[in-house]
Amino acid sequence: MKKLNMKKIMSLLLALTMVFALVACSKKETNKPQDESDLSYVKNNGKLIIGYTNYAPMNYTDENGIFTGFDTELATLVSGKLGLEPEFVEINWDTKEVELNAKSIDCIWNGLTINDERKATMEITKPYVKNAQVVLVKEGTVYDDTSSLIGKTVVAEQGSAGEDTIEADENLKQANYVPKTLQTDCLMELKSGTADAAVLDLTLAKTMTGNGTSYEDIIIVDHLAEENYGVAFRKGS
Repeated sequence: MKKLNMKKIMSLLLALTMVFALVACSKKETNKPQDESDLSYVKNNGKLIIGYTNYAPMNYTDENGIFTGFDTELATLVSGKLGLEPEFVEINWDTKEVELNAKSIDCIWNGLTINDERKATMEITKPYVKNAQVVLVKEGTVYDDTSSLIGKTVVAEQGSAGEDTIEADENLKQANYVPKTLQTDCLMELKSGTADAAVLDLTLAKTMTGNGTSYEDIIIVDHLAEENYGVAFRKGS
């Protein structure tokens, strides 16, 4: 019982932090009339349109068909605090900035890694979750370090931090990199044997692999880049 109460308290504190971050973003440009701010825009619409991809444990549909997840619950709570109805829209992660700028969505709340490139094109909140990029292989695979994957087929989600990690690693740059639409697609490729390794978010990897999952024979063998998650809004909002 105490553990449950603490989780509720932490969720509330995180939600309040996000509320303040959203309001701060809306007031950043003092020369912009209030009725043109993003906060006014979403309030006039009466809803916050949240872009996401299917990514456990952040945003996903459980075995009972209920859409849930850490980010899903947090975004719903924050929307309520702002007096808005949350609307979740599944997006293509590789074109997330395009959808944000086109106002197809109002924010990206889906385990988004904070980096300088994204901060240059989007307004991003302060970090709320720590994460890392990890290497996954099938159990029994010989792996010492990333040099073991030179010439091997490695998958990651297109446009993701995993892809950035591959491009930044001297050994992984010598692998046969194949981008996939979703991180879950990478796990399927690994399970079927069409990929030798995957570079994915630690949060997803720990949730979807191991005992009692559909990927019991897939294991984490290396931790690479550490990172933080934030929520992204339109630049200048």
